[in-house]
This record gives sequence, structure tokens and C-alpha cells, in this order.
Amino acid sequence: MSETADLIAILRQSADEKVAVAIGRLIDEGLDRHLCRINALAFAERNGFDQEKTIAAFLHAASIGLFDISWNVLCPGCGGVLDTNTTLKTMRQEEYVCSLCAAGYEPTLDEMVEVTFTVSPRIRRIAAHNPEELPPLEYFRQVYWSSGVDLPEEGYTSMVENFIVETVELPPGEKAILSIQLPEEFVVVFEPMTHSVQFLDVKGEPTRERQALSVIIDREHLHNQALEMHPGPLRVTFENRTDHRALPSVFIAGEELHRILRKRRPFLTAKRLLTNQTFRDLYRTDIIEIDQRLKITSLTFLFTDLRGSTELYERVGDLAAFDIVRAHFRVLTDIVAAEAGAVVKTIGDAVMATFPAPDRAVAAALKMRKAMRDLNAERGREDLLLKIGIHEGPCIAVSMNERQDYFGQTVNIASRVQGLATSQSIFATNAVISDARAAEVLDQAKVTPVSKGAMLRGVASEMPLYAIP
Repeated sequence: MSETADLIAILRQSADEKVAVAIGRLIDEGLDRHLCRINALAFAERNGFDQEKTIAAFLHAASIGLFDISWNVLCPGCGGVLDTNTTLKTMRQEEYVCSLCAAGYEPTLDEMVEVTFTVSPRIRRIAAHNPEELPPLEYFRQVYWSSGVDLPEEGYTSMVENFIVETVELPPGEKAILSIQLPEEFVVVFEPMTHSVQFLDVKGEPTRERQALSVIIDREHLHNQALEMHPGPLRVTFENRTDHRALPSVFIAGEELHRILRKRRPFLTAKRLLTNQTFRDLYRTDIIEIDQRLKITSLTFLFTDLRGSTELYERVGDLAAFDIVRAHFRVLTDIVAAEAGAVVKTIGDAVMATFPAPDRAVAAALKMRKAMRDLNAERGREDLLLKIGIHEGPCIAVSMNERQDYFGQTVNIASRVQGLATSQSIFATNAVISDARAAEVLDQAKVTPVSKGAMLRGVASEMPLYAIP
């Protein structure tokens, strides 16, 4: 049996079997480009799999050496990859600049960082393991554009050639001359490996005189002001001052290019992975450096606490109470994971969990309450009275006490909202209740939130709160 087959057999024991088999088939039969920067969500959709089971399977596959994980910083405008990291620990720039879009972005983990999976070279060598050898158009497809740009399987080359006038492969230290006919369009001279760019605003009367342009490719001069030129002949001199191959390309920045850039598909974001239970279990100590502060623009926090746990310990004794509390933790953790969330930590009898969106937290809260009622019914006692608070908002991902944690006012408010809840009640803020998908979850459960104004410690004004009966 081959090493790949051995590892797939191991994967089938820890991940969903159907997903594991499909991953094995992809490694054995997939084209090279299909094994480079795999979009786990697209893989799930293509095969009709559950997203959470698919993400978990790829994480387990990476943990046993089938794939390498990549954290790619993206340009929200063009979908290009601005930076690639093997771990979040090396993502330290305060701003990333896309020269193609002529815009700078403060990195957030919501939609600016994708997580992809590339087959390990130890398992199977693919062309993208040597990106210097990829043909120019394949470099754009497999390396420059992110997995969120929905490029077609069929007709990719002909589509790209509709807006790429010319591409030059230029070895390090060498020069090349390119003669082209400039159309009356906005033209971009772009080099995808260094992200250097020169804009040409081509307009006015056509000319028969040959115009000249000199483009130096290095990492010092990535962006130049737009030059005005006339439609007509152009002689471009490229000089590669880097120590690697360059791929200067001439684009027409028209409808054909924008049609590609507009066509997007969902991808696995860093935010979603950080709030994934399987990821936290497998990569507990290798996520964020102690001095890093990574921003998330929207994350939903759920806090729970057991009411009357002290009385429970006194009534049934430490060992029995501990078993009851531990059973409650197992149930809550399973529910959180089933709703695409993750348990950040437990504090005494309390749980702090995160979810990528309010609707998943609300669904989890309703399931938690029912699960506690069911456990109480089995025991014939009202021992497990759960108080739940939910809030959504911006936060900072940090590393504390050797684990990934969160910091900010959103976390504080979520905790204090839970503190206001009475036994077996769910309290949520307006940010949660006003979410359209969360409202659908409540509507399907035939539950109507009841407004409860309250003052929260550390919050200046009264905050709209809702009880979910």
C-alpha cells in the first residue's frame, strides 16, 4: 500500500469517510492545478458535502501531512493574493497595498485572509510547487488570483486572452523589448510576482509615431502615476532587476477583465477557521504570537453559566456534581461545533464560545437550552439551569495563556449580557436580534424576542437587550 493510501486510511478514522475518500481520489486523479490552493468550501459544494465536515477533513488531512496550509492576504478589490504565509504568526504588516487597484488595506481576518490547502510535495509533486516554472497564464490562475475568484474550468485561456494583450517571460537581470499597438483604452502594465504596475491612459488622436516606455521591475518602485499616451504603436523596454523570473503583462482594463474580477465564490476565511472547533483542537498552540493583535470586524460571542452550581455541589457531593458539570460541557461543546463555532475556554462552570455569524449562535443557544432541559428530565431534577448571553461586533484575536483568545468591548458586553440573564433564559443584544438570518432562526423556532432595556457595567448608555423566551 502507498503512503498516500496509508494516510487516507488514517484520515477515514478521524474525518467523515465520504469526504476522506473524495480527498484521496483528488490526490490520485486530480489535475495539478486542482491540488494547488484548494478552496475547501468549493470542494464541498462540488461534491455535495457538508461544509463543516469538509473543513474538518482537510484540517485532519493537513495534520497528518497530506496538505500544507496557506494563509493568504487578499486584495478585496481584484481578489489578488498580496502575501502568503504558512502561519498567521508571520502576518505582521499594518497595511497591505494592492498596486493593481492602487489602494491600501488594513488587514482583517474576516474577508481579507483566505485559508487554502495545497498537496504536500512529499505526497505528490505538482507544477505549483515550482511557481517559477509555471506558464504565465497558469501563474495568474494558480498563484496570483485567490481561491475566491471563480475562474472557469473550460475556456479560461481564451477568456484571459481577451484582455491580456501580451505577456513576457523575463529571466533575472535581463531586458526585453515588446512592440504593441495601443488601443484607445485604459491599459495596465502589471508584473504579478513583484506586483509592480504602470497605468497608461490611452486617449486622444491616434498617432503613427512610435511611443516609448521603459519599465524597471524591482521591489522598490511598485507603483507609478498614470501616463497619458495616444492610440498607436508603443515600444516597451522591460528590465528585470530582481533575482527571479518576471512576468510583465499588458492588460486592457475593460469589461472583460472586470467580468472576471466580479465573479466571486465563497472561500474559507481565517475568521471562520479560528472559530472552528476542529482547528482549535488540532492547532491549539500554533496560531498567533503573544505580541500579535489581529483584527476581526464581526464575530459573535456566546457566554453560558450554570445557575446554582454551588448548591449542586453541596447537594450531591463533589464527585457526582463534577460528573454532571462535565456532561454539560460535553453537550455544549458538541452543539457549538455543530453550529460552526468553537469553545474558546471554560471558566469554572461557564463557557465562552465564538461563532462566525449571529444566526449560528442563536441556533446553538436554542439547542443548548433544550439539551439542558432534556438532561434535567433524565435526572428528574432541575440541576442544570443555563444562563446564556450573545453579542456580535468587532474584536481582536490575541494569544493569552498559550491559547488563542479574544479581546475587546464586544467580548466584555457579551459576558455582561450573560450576567443579566436569569435561569434558563437567553439574552441577546440588538446586533444579534436585528441580523436577518438570526431572525429566520427565531421565526422557524416560533420564538419572539422580548425587549429588555438594561444598563451594562462599562457601557455609557442604556443598551437594547432582548430575552428569547
